[in-house]
Amino acid sequence: MINFDEEIKKFHPSLEIDDTEDAIYNSSVTDMTDIMLELMEEMKEN
Repeated sequence: MINFDEEIKKFHPSLEIDDTEDAIYNSSVTDMTDIMLELMEEMKEN
């Protein structure tokens, strides 16, 4: 049977996952919220 506590102690995240996570968090991508806020500001100005 699998000893989950022992398996969790041995777990180390993949380096590729760390690199991907850094790339995602360090990029400034415009999302839908940013677009909607920008549109609302433009509507207020007009």
